Amino acid sequence: MTLREQIGQLLLVGFRGCTPTECGFVERAIREQHIGGVILFDQEMAEPSTRRRNIESPQQVRALITYLQAQAAHPLLIAVDQEGGRVNRLKPEYGFPASSSHEELGQLNQPTETYRHAERIAHNLAALGFNLNLAPVVDLDAHPDNPIIKGKGRSFSGDPAVVARHAAEFVEAHRAHGVLTCAKHFPGHGSATGDTHLGLVDVTATWHERELVPFQQLIAAGRCDAIMSAHVINRHLDPTYPATLSRAVQTGVLRERLGFQGVIISDDMEMKAIASHYGLAQAIPLALEAGIDVLCLGNNLSYDPQIAEKAATIIVRAVESGRLSPERIATSCARVLALKRQVIGGA
Repeated sequence: MTLREQIGQLLLVGFRGCTPTECGFVERAIREQHIGGVILFDQEMAEPSTRRRNIESPQQVRALITYLQAQAAHPLLIAVDQEGGRVNRLKPEYGFPASSSHEELGQLNQPTETYRHAERIAHNLAALGFNLNLAPVVDLDAHPDNPIIKGKGRSFSGDPAVVARHAAEFVEAHRAHGVLTCAKHFPGHGSATGDTHLGLVDVTATWHERELVPFQQLIAAGRCDAIMSAHVINRHLDPTYPATLSRAVQTGVLRERLGFQGVIISDDMEMKAIASHYGLAQAIPLALEAGIDVLCLGNNLSYDPQIAEKAATIIVRAVESGRLSPERIATSCARVLALKRQVIGGA
């Protein structure tokens, strides 16, 4: 691969369009920027009054994914947030099966039922052509005022062992159907009292070491295909940067202390916790220096049809300036290709 092709593999990009004729932007990004993956949403957040984002029906989604894969020289990661419950892009109103939240499954506390539930999700994803579910959430239910984890029923439990047990069932059910998973949000978002979609969130006063335990147990058991970073600031771990941009967190804790050698995916780089304080030109090199392998550019909180080209250019310039080495890019690219090979032939 050329440097540009390697850089493209580090980009997971959102786009507008439900049919091939509407997807000129992402088709060009696949062909010209060599992006490694796409992420689908049902709702348009930047302009909520507009039509459906990417998801209208099972037949439409299957046709769209088939078309996008046909445009790629290297098979794409096709990602979606299909946790279940309120974080559920494939909704019954579009013709997809109903789903339960992590919280509901944790309260039931029957791991076999969590497996059956996750298997239904995974079977549906595989049939549609998705190969990466950005789930399970392994954040603890650690603060009653948490608006984005507790408030949306996204945690299995406040007990790390219970979270790890149910997350393992979720992962294994997806593996049975050839769908990758991504544990999130490292190093723990459950103790936050704010929403990183809206701005910086500092968990220094509320975070506890036990929030690492589900990640630690899943990694030790070989049940982490990928891990997603959190945009929270945790001054216990890094006095300066939010976790996504922190080498102390991503490399020091996740890689060196917990021993994770797989793909680290950023949470959406356009969330205000990052975008309002850093901007892509500053945040992208920091994230790669921290140890992030894949930059998630949801392109939904705001919309920019040039986002893939801009991100790739930022990385190229960081390499040309000597800030990032070609070897650093190659290392992340190799991790991404190894991840793809788990589920996609010829990646």
